[in-house]
Amino acid sequence: MTVRVRFSPAPTGYLHVGGARSALFNWLYARKTGGTFILRIEDTDADRSRPELIDNIRDSLRWLGLDWDEEYRQSDRFDQYLAAIDGFLDRGQAYYCDCSQTDVRARVGENAGYDGHCRDRNVAKPADGTGGVVVRFRTPDEGTTGWDDLIRGRVEFENSVIEDFVIVRSSGVPMFHLANACDDFDMGITHVIRGEDLINTVPRVLLLLDALGATEPPHYAHLPLIVNEQRKKLSKRRDDVSVGDYTNRGYLAEAMRNYLVTLGWGAKDDVEIRPISEIIERFDLADINKAPAFFDVKKLDHFNGEYIRMLDLDAFVEASRPFAGPVDDDLYRRLARSVHERIRHYDEIPALIDWVVGEPPEPDGKDWRKVMGRDDVANVLDLVAERLETVAWEPEALAEAVLGAGEVLGTKSQLPVRMAVTGRRSGLPLFEPMAELERSTVLERIRKARGRLD
Repeated sequence: MTVRVRFSPAPTGYLHVGGARSALFNWLYARKTGGTFILRIEDTDADRSRPELIDNIRDSLRWLGLDWDEEYRQSDRFDQYLAAIDGFLDRGQAYYCDCSQTDVRARVGENAGYDGHCRDRNVAKPADGTGGVVVRFRTPDEGTTGWDDLIRGRVEFENSVIEDFVIVRSSGVPMFHLANACDDFDMGITHVIRGEDLINTVPRVLLLLDALGATEPPHYAHLPLIVNEQRKKLSKRRDDVSVGDYTNRGYLAEAMRNYLVTLGWGAKDDVEIRPISEIIERFDLADINKAPAFFDVKKLDHFNGEYIRMLDLDAFVEASRPFAGPVDDDLYRRLARSVHERIRHYDEIPALIDWVVGEPPEPDGKDWRKVMGRDDVANVLDLVAERLETVAWEPEALAEAVLGAGEVLGTKSQLPVRMAVTGRRSGLPLFEPMAELERSTVLERIRKARGRLD
């Protein structure tokens, strides 16, 4: 069997991390098996499917390094969907329905679902394809519809609880499950790998595929839910869920891709950070966990930091330079070695070098009191300023002057000087960046901090 898998996003905003994970697992399975990875855009809802949103999806997939072998847009396949619908109507597998939601609720209550009222009423097809008339699929009254999920095992639904569902809106636009069934059938999709939140749609698609004459429906594999730290489903209202959020903050595509694959899957040797070629080689749907997968931003930061450290200095400078802000290229290259060793994502760079390329930030009050509240800090700053008046202006001499002042006074001297010069308790190693500043600038900052103590 030649494997054919598809990723089917709806272009209604952006590619979220759950969709990216689904795309990645489909891509991995296709590459592992030598199969075909298909990008199929669910753009039947023209009002919500703007071209720029489709481009956003493509750009996010390309950023992740996920190439596709075939691409389709459902908006180009309306004729196939309409032909399938006509066939259902002709064979009595579907019917027109003019019931409004108000009518249904009045008959069966608020949450009971559709009651099949129009099955045998012979509602006429509206002349203009609108008029509040939909097309419903006639579901079986008895038996079960089920499948052997490659991750979750046997899943079955009683047909008696599957209502006669709408396959064409009153606007004449086919519903997504009808389009998906037709596309999966026509394109020979062999495996559908996607999130578990879509399990409830499978019985409808299987019934439609059977009505289309499919003898071998796709194999389904439903991935575990992705949850946040509170074990709640990721939500754009409270979480960074867009792939673009992480692109803009300077995460590496390789790190994001490697981290996403750990959300539900792991190799048997428990090694998590590894090249994509090894991930493809070891990937197996049977190793996917059913339990919800925690999207741990701290762990993603760790992955990203490791991937940043894998870059040689030239590659790091080129990739990170756009995030550094207004800094001279030669100066940034001199700072880059220290920056390279410390950041987790590129948007942390400005806060590490701002005191070198401009004015230091106003110190945090709590940090200031903790560092500068010692009785001996004034003496430290006075002696350091005196020594820096005449010392050679290079890193080793600066370190000797500052640390030597602490030795003379029998106290720690580097941290108060760091706070005075950089405005922070922590950051880059102090002395090489400090040597990039003018002597007068450093002395001015130290004396300003000394004055603040008074």
